[in-house]
Amino acid sequence: MRIAYGGFASLYLLAGLIAVHHERPQIWLIVFAAVANAAVLAPGRWRIRAAFGAGALSLLGTLYISTAADLHHSNPGVAAEIGGLLIVIARAVWKAPRDRLVPLAVLLGAAVLAVPLRWSPVAALVFTAPLGITVAVALGVGLYLRAIDARRARSLAAARRDERLELARDLHDFVAHHVTGIVVQAQAARFAAQSGAAQSPERLDTMFAGIEKAGTEALTSMRQMVGLLRDAQHTGAADGEAFGAAGRTASGAAGGAAGAAATRPVGDLGRLRDLVAGFADPPATLALAPDLGPLPPEVAASVHRVVQESLTNVRKHAADAASVRVAVARAAGGSVEVSVRDDGQGRGRRLPSSGFGLAGLTERVNALGGRLRAGPRPEGGWEVVALLPAAGNE
Repeated sequence: MRIAYGGFASLYLLAGLIAVHHERPQIWLIVFAAVANAAVLAPGRWRIRAAFGAGALSLLGTLYISTAADLHHSNPGVAAEIGGLLIVIARAVWKAPRDRLVPLAVLLGAAVLAVPLRWSPVAALVFTAPLGITVAVALGVGLYLRAIDARRARSLAAARRDERLELARDLHDFVAHHVTGIVVQAQAARFAAQSGAAQSPERLDTMFAGIEKAGTEALTSMRQMVGLLRDAQHTGAADGEAFGAAGRTASGAAGGAAGAAATRPVGDLGRLRDLVAGFADPPATLALAPDLGPLPPEVAASVHRVVQESLTNVRKHAADAASVRVAVARAAGGSVEVSVRDDGQGRGRRLPSSGFGLAGLTERVNALGGRLRAGPRPEGGWEVVALLPAAGNE
């Protein structure tokens, strides 16, 4: 679109340059129009500077022509200049930082409204009102697009925060489980000591080893939980408004976060078998590697979460899929790889999409130090592959 617009504007201005009287003020009008349209085509990192430059040049040009030159003929470049400035206004209001938004909008709006002064005050009285309407429309378009981006940024931030809080609640349950194990084993050791029965060194070593392992796992889970809770408070949106009630209203966007649900995914793969077995349209199959072994509770819960969200997305986006394959296996270094692959082509969508399920999954997997990849497969279909570190529990 940028190339097409640039080509059309160039041809229009070239035709205008050929058609106008070759007087210096007329040439300057073509130059002003060219600068305004160049600002439209400016890349993102130069957008604000180009907008300031185009607005300032247009105002200075109006001041120069209205005081030091006389325009006796119309110029087609004026329409191109006004059109370019209106597009620049919409883009600037859409993307400009807050601290530059108002001065930039005022500068560009004034540049457009001042254009009729190049001919006479009477022309300004006649054309300022219609130009004011076009400026208002451009401002409205930019503010509307900005509001859409801000709302999406807040929803995305809320989805990420909800996913982190859900994982933190999972870890809280696991910490409570580990601490309960520590208390039970300590009570058993005290009871054995108070009974006066002789305990072999091997039995004592087994008791203390169990307490040590449970304590280590509890500390690890607690450390992760505290980090997640701290990070969840600072998941900001691009527009800086990702806090407040949005986090409570966008839990559905996190791919089905349960909020205050009392039951959490357990630290084993039993529910994963039930989940895949209950997915019959299209039929899903589960392959668990025989060398998988026991998994850390937070890893097993995240595996369940990845499969759950991926199967939900299959129903939403791949209603034409004939089969779904779910696999959980050990990867290099003892990590766990969970993959969900379908053979659909994306036709026959059944349900609308919230758009934030994968963002929540990415946040959860990254919080555990893993990686998540989602995208089309070379042979057709879609795949979601997550790699979760679990070397310490192999």
